Amino acid sequence: MRVHVHDLVAEQARLRGASAALSYQDATVDYDRLWSDVQAVGAGLQDVGVGRGDRVAIYLEKRIETVTSIFATSVAGGLFVPVNPVLKPEQASFVLLDCEVRVLVTSPQRWALLADLLGDAQSLVAVVLVGEADGREVDGVQLARYDELAGSARTPVPVDGVDLDPAAILYTSGSTGRPKGVVLSHRNLLVGAESVSGYLGNVPDDVVLAALPISFDAGLSQLTTAFWVGAHVVLMNYLFPAEVPRLCALHGVTGLTCVPPLWIQVAEAAWPEQARERLRYFANTGGRLPKATLDQLRELFPQAAPYLMYGLTEAFRSTYLDPAEVDRRPDSIGRAIPNAEVLVVRPDGSRCGPGEEGELVHRGPLVALGYWNDPEQTALRFRPAPGSQPTWRPAEIAVWSGDTVRTDEEGFLYFVGRQDDMIKTSGYRVSPTEVEEVAYESGLVRDAVAVGVADDRLGQRIVVVVTPAQPDAFDAVDLLSAYRRALPSFMVPSAVEIRPKLPQSPNGKFDRGAVREELAG
Repeated sequence: MRVHVHDLVAEQARLRGASAALSYQDATVDYDRLWSDVQAVGAGLQDVGVGRGDRVAIYLEKRIETVTSIFATSVAGGLFVPVNPVLKPEQASFVLLDCEVRVLVTSPQRWALLADLLGDAQSLVAVVLVGEADGREVDGVQLARYDELAGSARTPVPVDGVDLDPAAILYTSGSTGRPKGVVLSHRNLLVGAESVSGYLGNVPDDVVLAALPISFDAGLSQLTTAFWVGAHVVLMNYLFPAEVPRLCALHGVTGLTCVPPLWIQVAEAAWPEQARERLRYFANTGGRLPKATLDQLRELFPQAAPYLMYGLTEAFRSTYLDPAEVDRRPDSIGRAIPNAEVLVVRPDGSRCGPGEEGELVHRGPLVALGYWNDPEQTALRFRPAPGSQPTWRPAEIAVWSGDTVRTDEEGFLYFVGRQDDMIKTSGYRVSPTEVEEVAYESGLVRDAVAVGVADDRLGQRIVVVVTPAQPDAFDAVDLLSAYRRALPSFMVPSAVEIRPKLPQSPNGKFDRGAVREELAG
C-alpha cells in the first residue's frame, strides 16, 4: 500500500528492480539501486538528526543525489524542501530560514556562499555535502559527506504516520514580495502521481525527460508520475536548446513536459529523426503556449499527443485538455484532471454561467495543506469550498486560485488572467515587490514599480518603471547590471522605463494598474 511518497520507489524496486529508474549524464541506476540508496541515505539523515516533521532542504543542481535525497527524507520522516538551484544565495537563505531547516543537502561551493547568511538558523544541525571539496566549518553545525551516508549499512528506523502527514514544502513567490512555502501531504503527491500518469497514459516502458526544476510542482511531478508506473526518468539541467533533442535521441524519450519559453526554444532547435521517433506525448504547463509554437511542435512530432495543462502549486495540477480537443479549442486549459473538481465562481461563491468570468476554485485530495508558518495567507487562499456545506461535518477546504477563468457551453475552461499582481514569466511566478526592492537597494532610483507585459515567448516580460534618484546621472545600464548581480536571469527586467513621476492611487500607493495600462497602450 502506498502511504508515503517513498513507497513509490520501494514498490517499483519490488516489481521491476532491474529496470532503469534514473539517468544523469553517463550514469544510470535501476530501481533496486535507487531504493537501496534511498534507504541508506534515509538512515544517514536520521543519524545526523532528522526526525518526524523536520525539514531537509536540497539545494543542488538536478542529479541522482538530488532525487535520492528527496525520497530519503521521506524515509527519515522529514519534509523535503527542494530549493531551485538558480536562486542566488540570499534568496536561498530566505527559504532555509523560513522553513527552519534542520539539515541541508548541498555542494561545498554552495555551502561556502550560504554559511555567513545562515547565522540565525538555530534549527540547522547538519549540512550534507555532495562532492569532493571540503566544507566550511560553522559552530554548531555538523558537516557530513553524502557518500558516507549512502554507504551506510544501517536500516532506517521506520516512521509511523498516515498519508495526510506533510511530505514537502515547495516555495512559490508571494504577493507580499517574499516566497511562500506550500505544504504538500503524502496524499497530495500520491494522488497527483496517479491522476497525471493516468491521463498521460504512462507505462513502465516510458522514458521521461525531466527538463523542469524539481522545485516546481510540474518538475517534481515528472518524478512522481514516472515512479508511479515504474518508468525511466532522464535528468537534465537545461543549458542549451540543442541538449533536449540530443538527450531525446540518446535515451529514446517518450514524454516531454516544458513551459512555454522552453518550448519556443526547443521548437526552433534541430531535431534529427532518431530524437523524434519515440516521442509519444508532449505537454505544456506554466502558461499559455502560443498557437504558432503549438502548431510547430505538432508538425515536428506528428505522432505525439499534445497535452495542454494548467496547475498551481497549491493544488499541484488542476486541468488538462484532451489531445482530441486541441484542434477545436487550442486556447482552452481543458477540464479538471481525474479525482479533482474545478469550479468557476463569483465573489460570493455562486457558480458562474458559461462565458461568465470568475475565480477558479479547486477542490479534492490535491488541495495542499496550506502555507508554511503563515496562517494569515493560508486563511486567504484555502477557504471553504463553494456551495452548501452539510452541518454534520467540518467545512471542506478548497483552494481559491486567484486566477480568472471562464467556461464555454461544454464546460471547457479558458484562462483569462491573474487577480493579483504576480508576474508570470518563463514559467515562474515573480513578485513585483522583490524586483522593486533591488532597484531601491541599488541607490539609483527614488521610486520603482515592476509589472508584467504580455510577451509571446515568455508569457510576460518584466518591465520596471523608475524615477531616478539623480536624473542627470542615471543610466539604465547600471540598474540592469545591479539586477544581474542580485537576481537569477528570469527575474531580471527586460527593460527600464524612466518617468519623472509615477502615478499614485487616492490612498497614496503607487498605481500599478495605471502603470501596466500605460505600458500596454
